Amino acid sequence: MSSRREILDLLGENARYTTEDLAHMTEFTESEVEDIVAEFEEAGVITGYQAVINWDAVDTDEERVRATVELNVALDRETNYGDIADRIAKFPEVTSLRLVSGDYDFDLTVEGDSMREVSHFISDKVAPIPEITQTVTHYIMESYKEQGMNFDDHDDDDRLSISP
Repeated sequence: MSSRREILDLLGENARYTTEDLAHMTEFTESEVEDIVAEFEEAGVITGYQAVINWDAVDTDEERVRATVELNVALDRETNYGDIADRIAKFPEVTSLRLVSGDYDFDLTVEGDSMREVSHFISDKVAPIPEITQTVTHYIMESYKEQGMNFDDHDDDDRLSISP
């Protein structure tokens, strides 16, 4: 028996599946699939549909820089994690923001057109937020997998073989 969760799993795998595709892969009718998806969208369970882009494969002279940033914060009586997250998430440079456990509080992903742009964004917009006590920026050099999708062009071994 198919579950509504299966629809979510399939759309997470490929957001381009049609209602006909989803109906064939599950035990739902096309009409039921349309209703389920509409309910998920209205309830905020499905908040959007995106393509997974391998920016390294894009043939362009334009640079696209991504970085993950560790953020430590100090809370006070009037401020909670949600308040800080709301402020940071409003910036268009921010592509993801997560509250995490471990050595730091937030995991932030940002994008910009250059390392300088990303660096200035962190130092001029994020670090000055009063509750932020520390930032550690890690620039992403290359992506091998994003959102469950492998980027397969990294299989080539460019090393020269050594013969005795």
